[in-house]
Amino acid sequence: MTTAPASASASASASAPAPAIGQPVDRVDGPAKVTGRARYSAEITLPGTAYAALVGARTAGGRITGLDTSAAENAEGVLTVLTHRNLPKLATEPRLGLALFGHDAAGQSFFPMQDDIVHYSGQPVALVVADSLERAQYAARLVHVDIERRPSTTTLEEGRGQAYEPKAIFAGLLPGRSVRGDVDAGLAAASIRLSATFRLAANHHNPIEPSATTAVWDGDRLTLYDSTQGVVATQTTVARQLGIPRSQVRVRTRFVGGGFGCKAATWPHVTLAAMAARRVGRPVKLVLTREQMFTSCGHREEQEQYIEIGATDAGRLTALRHHKLSVTSPFDDWAEPSLGMAGQVYDCPHYEGVYRLVRGSTMTPTFTRGPGEISGMFAMECMMDELAHALDLDPLELRLRNHAETDPNSGSPWSSDGAVECYRRGAQRFGWQDRDPRPRSRREGNWLIGTGMATAAYPVTFPMQPQRARARLYADGTAVVQAATQEFGTGVATVVTQVAADGLGVPLDRVRFEYGDTDLPNIAATVASAGAGMVSAAVHTAVTALRDEIVGRAVADPGSPLHDADPATVVVHGGRMRLRDRPGVGETYGEFMQRHLMTDCDALGSWNPPPNDVPFGLATFGAQFAEVAVDADLGMVRVRRMTGVFAPGRVLNTKTARSQAMGGMLWGLSHALLEATVVDARDGRWANTGLGEYLVPVNADAPDIEIEFVDVQDTVVNPLGVKGIGEIGTVGVAAAIANAVFHATGRRVRELPIRIEHLL
Repeated sequence: MTTAPASASASASASAPAPAIGQPVDRVDGPAKVTGRARYSAEITLPGTAYAALVGARTAGGRITGLDTSAAENAEGVLTVLTHRNLPKLATEPRLGLALFGHDAAGQSFFPMQDDIVHYSGQPVALVVADSLERAQYAARLVHVDIERRPSTTTLEEGRGQAYEPKAIFAGLLPGRSVRGDVDAGLAAASIRLSATFRLAANHHNPIEPSATTAVWDGDRLTLYDSTQGVVATQTTVARQLGIPRSQVRVRTRFVGGGFGCKAATWPHVTLAAMAARRVGRPVKLVLTREQMFTSCGHREEQEQYIEIGATDAGRLTALRHHKLSVTSPFDDWAEPSLGMAGQVYDCPHYEGVYRLVRGSTMTPTFTRGPGEISGMFAMECMMDELAHALDLDPLELRLRNHAETDPNSGSPWSSDGAVECYRRGAQRFGWQDRDPRPRSRREGNWLIGTGMATAAYPVTFPMQPQRARARLYADGTAVVQAATQEFGTGVATVVTQVAADGLGVPLDRVRFEYGDTDLPNIAATVASAGAGMVSAAVHTAVTALRDEIVGRAVADPGSPLHDADPATVVVHGGRMRLRDRPGVGETYGEFMQRHLMTDCDALGSWNPPPNDVPFGLATFGAQFAEVAVDADLGMVRVRRMTGVFAPGRVLNTKTARSQAMGGMLWGLSHALLEATVVDARDGRWANTGLGEYLVPVNADAPDIEIEFVDVQDTVVNPLGVKGIGEIGTVGVAAAIANAVFHATGRRVRELPIRIEHLL
């Protein structure tokens, strides 16, 4: 597996040390993780901790008619059993929100155990708290629940006849219908018209660390040790639901063992843990079981997408109709935004995107890695491959002819692009030019060999509120940077250290990053590939403000060698302030601070994200290429190699960025060939709620992967030009694999995951 590093945006002067930004720096938290010193939420056990176990409904919908908790209450070690009969009412009903945007981040607008109605299988109907985990789990099995079943809808097919078009989706932020031009006129003008329906199974996230919360009260102050992708979002949401000031809730989360979206929202178990801790007067730890991870943290919804496309003989798109039908919960109009980038990456004058929803007996779906774009671009990119085949045109050439030079929705230029270079570099590295385009044209023994490609695209998203960080410099030359974010495998602690070192002009090993606590300056949840951009922007603002303050004071100080110098001519390297044209003149930070009897100096940095109406299209682009081998007799698909080339703006660390891109590409392989959650329509239960039955890739499934980053400069998105890499790596992979399967076999598969029976 190889990576070509991003090219440097500017070369350093011969006399200056290489900047830390962009270097493949090892993870600063790596030693703590590999030695076991890193503590995750479920590993934090406070004195007197009690343990909670959830009891979930075992049917898809109905009303609780009988609830016997006496055996559980009388079991040894049990402290309390909470049900809808004795659980306090919430101060405020949950409000479905997006954690990135600074308000409530509840995963759904329904909170369980407030009445006797059951909406979905797995819905919590009781919570047992005991003095040990084993006793809590045992007592939970003693709770007897009678539920009068009511009619339910568990699959897309069951609810198809009751589908409706919502006014808005995605927590109300996106319209249910988007139109530009006249699609019918565009289709009528087309020389060729194609249509197809694509079906995608429901998916669940399955991070290795299950969701876990430890709640402890100190008087009227609550502290939560929670496995979350946004400590501030969790703080805001739980405070609102409990009806207490946000200042009375502290959330501490240093390390998170994977999230992929299921930890981006605040789900009911977090607030339930807090309510249980208040009831028993001692810390309470609530860790979801693997099965409960399938019924407590959302999922990617089962969906169907219909695409109708028109083009000229030369392959120029004239019209695109893209409709999506998916299952949502009884209480929220949720759909992942699959019709976003799929309608923007190509220059098509006539477009219609429509969402339709089916109310199912399920909890509200949620973000899952590459939310929306992974599914919408699968359908779109498979359709583009079909169009290329019908026109006898190279699939890469078709995309080059239709690449949108500006955002088709607004007509604004992209803040930065790079798509065409990604296509060309990817094709060159992959060897696309050697491809025989005829299906079934290449065979090795019993293996049919095929290659495919697809576009990758993901929107650049901003938080709605200022992002803040604090930087403090000490007289001994060390520095501390603080921000209320958390590390869930993305490498944020490492890249922030690099940003701080460069901004202050000090060696990397002199910087320490403190994070994972809402007592630190505010940072929004790290979702939608926004984490690196917003955290680095806040930290960059803080450290440059601190550097400029000290430089400014030095040039104003008659006792400094820099006295009366123009601050713009002062540079800092190795913690030493010096004149650019007179390197021998200057002093260190420490010398300046000691002369002024200062032990430390600090600054608070605040980054204001661009407004929503910024006059630019905002997206990250890339290209995916895949080679597959399909057993001609058995229909087994093996991905042999993949190439991904991406233009994510400035790359802060080539090693961690490569890790993110590779993880995304392997996730895309999993989405294409393995992942599907199956529902048992009899009682609405997910049937494969474990890693033994829900298939994800293992090492033996991992092919050779090549990754390259194309350097594009972006002066719009944030001070450092960082667009993010977390999501883009997964987008387009499934389509590239499906297109390769067609090239190998001559059979179109329009359903995910691709299964053996599709090819027999």
